[in-house]
Amino acid sequence: MLDLYTWPTPNGHKVHIMLEELGIEYTVIPVDIWAGEQFSAEFLRISPNNKMPALVDQDGPDGAPISIFESGAILLYLADKHRRFLPSDARGRWEVMQWLMFQMSGVGPFLGQAHHFRGYAPEKIAYAIDRYTNEAGRIYRVLDRRLADREFLAGDYSIADIATFPWLRPHERQGQALGDFPNLERWFRAIERRPAVERGVQVLADRRRAGPLSTEARDNMFGARQYAKR
Repeated sequence: MLDLYTWPTPNGHKVHIMLEELGIEYTVIPVDIWAGEQFSAEFLRISPNNKMPALVDQDGPDGAPISIFESGAILLYLADKHRRFLPSDARGRWEVMQWLMFQMSGVGPFLGQAHHFRGYAPEKIAYAIDRYTNEAGRIYRVLDRRLADREFLAGDYSIADIATFPWLRPHERQGQALGDFPNLERWFRAIERRPAVERGVQVLADRRRAGPLSTEARDNMFGARQYAKR
């Protein structure tokens, strides 16, 4: 049995999609990051960086439970365990790994900063907005060039595609228009039509935040509570 501690964010959706693609049962345990549930002692034992998602597999590699935090690590764990979405040959495996690392080190962090400074920052700082919007555009161009002569980012559909897709769904919030990147848009539309992807992005969809941030939510996400000593 798999217990998934998650919330409907791009990183959460990575793992939702992966589990739906694998077609295995899992239990969803919501971690409301706006309410500060990621700071609970129980969750910190599973995810010491107080970030979701986190996975507990009751049937770990040696038959004992194992907990995995960080969305990229969870994708690798599931791909390795189920022998899917990650090639077994060395060349294919490293091709996928490069693009997975690109998502983890570039796509997620920099598009996340574009989200923050364009939508959440209490002050509109022109330098930060321009920097991260421009970097988002550069990242989109990297992906667009990569997809000019191939269907997926690295060989067949893989965890590299699964990891990258959710971060491009809110492209307008990043100051980008998919129509400006035709190869990327073709890839994006093909992936969003996959039945497992359609199911994955609906996990906890009814819990998405609506309206402006409360003072408590802002403190939990960006304020003093986020940086408190634990």
